[in-house]
Amino acid sequence: MTDHHGNEPGLTRTTERPPVDAEQAREALAALRVEVSKAVVGQDAAVTGLVIALLCRGHVLLEGVPGVAKTLLIRTLAAALSLDSKRVQFTPDLMPGDVTGSLVYDQRTARFEFREGPVFTNLLLADEINRTPPKTQASLLEAMEERQVSVEGEPRRLPDPFVVAATQNPIEYEGTYPLPEAQLDRFLLKLTMPLPGREEEVAILQRHAAGFDPRDLAAAGVRPVAGPAELAAARAAVQRVGVAPEVLGYIVDVCRATRQSPSLQLGVSPRGATALLAASRAWAWLSGRDYVTPDDVKALARPVLRHRVQLRPEAELEGTTADGVLDGVLATVPVPR
Repeated sequence: MTDHHGNEPGLTRTTERPPVDAEQAREALAALRVEVSKAVVGQDAAVTGLVIALLCRGHVLLEGVPGVAKTLLIRTLAAALSLDSKRVQFTPDLMPGDVTGSLVYDQRTARFEFREGPVFTNLLLADEINRTPPKTQASLLEAMEERQVSVEGEPRRLPDPFVVAATQNPIEYEGTYPLPEAQLDRFLLKLTMPLPGREEEVAILQRHAAGFDPRDLAAAGVRPVAGPAELAAARAAVQRVGVAPEVLGYIVDVCRATRQSPSLQLGVSPRGATALLAASRAWAWLSGRDYVTPDDVKALARPVLRHRVQLRPEAELEGTTADGVLDGVLATVPVPR
């Protein structure tokens, strides 16, 4: 039996949201920069890097001194994308269960119940990840790689999307546990967040003088401009971005050249090459193209590869940097025409 609208009694019609196409998704993600800029001055490169990580299901290592808005950036990005975000301050006494969650005895039911840790979120800010011992670092990195948490042998899936933005203080290394190379390799990108220029810093102070409260993003006018539907459509579109054999060869040649550099004792692994391919495809799509160019590869080479290479001690003493070595590699590897 149905009513005159064709509905069964007791049921209301739900209006399903129409599917998002690739162009709508690209426009929504392009609007992110404007939305984030309502709370964060500058740092466009970091915003773009985090969007690329979301599109590639990758994770990001953020490096910058305290006070350059790393936490604010993650919170603002999450608000503009309708995503959940959490922050964990990594300390020497942090235990793996403090990150992943643990079994807690419930007296009412006389059973152990799993209490989710902060890792059960979409955007996790792992603040000063190098301040916690390797065992706790490893628990987070397992969640990053497997996208699940295993407690007492039972796997529990993490939300999708799930991106970790881990921060490191580049100045103070006393009492830290540096991430081993194999763990660094798990991060898709390493982004540096520099101190703002004079004009940007003046703009920051003007906002605070006008009453800006970093804890109240809604008052700053930050609104959701995209969501999981747009991200899903964008990911599907990125998978359709074409890569010519010559460009694939160029990516391989760049990575192989790092293994032969006299300044490096560790070059880029094949995993690094696949990461460079994925990030280049995402950047090409965000730029409005359905194919990858050598310029896309060059644009992403430093953030994708800088943490995957290891300088020789004598090169470090001479003041050589990973970015400098990568610039030299890009200058010498022939670009396909």
